[in-house]
Amino acid sequence: MSTFFELAQKRYSVRSFKPQPIEPDKLSKILEAGRIAPTACNNQPQRIKVITAPVDLAKVDECTPCRFNATTVLLVCYDKTVCWERKFDGATSGDVDAAIVATHLVLAAQEAGLGTCWVMYFDPTKTRELFALSENIVPVAFLPIGYPAEDAAPTERHDQNIALDGMLF
Repeated sequence: MSTFFELAQKRYSVRSFKPQPIEPDKLSKILEAGRIAPTACNNQPQRIKVITAPVDLAKVDECTPCRFNATTVLLVCYDKTVCWERKFDGATSGDVDAAIVATHLVLAAQEAGLGTCWVMYFDPTKTRELFALSENIVPVAFLPIGYPAEDAAPTERHDQNIALDGMLF
């Protein structure tokens, strides 16, 4: 079994997927990782749409060019009516909570032998329209997920991280 650091280091954005579907038990375990992710005050505003039907995958393609032929896509959203709100300035936790949940999803997928790509490059208006999202649901990211194709590889920038002293202040 990999350690957390090995898992985090091996994970990369997969931009080419095999047509092989994900086994339901693997997908359930990944979704469970998103369900148990920490959120502000444990309000759990995350809402995830599992997209597998060809008609719905075509909708994803209308929202973003970044599906990379994945047969499963997770649309990570949050419900703005249940987010925690900071009293000092009214900022809400939705984006942060959704990002924490998405991180759990991508790491659980990596542990299950699957790849993902965090896609924020999408048209939110079209996404809201095509997936009939209610006004309170805010889309944050598409996560294409599946078995990496034989030619899938990390980008040349994957291992280019700033030094620890460049991150700390």
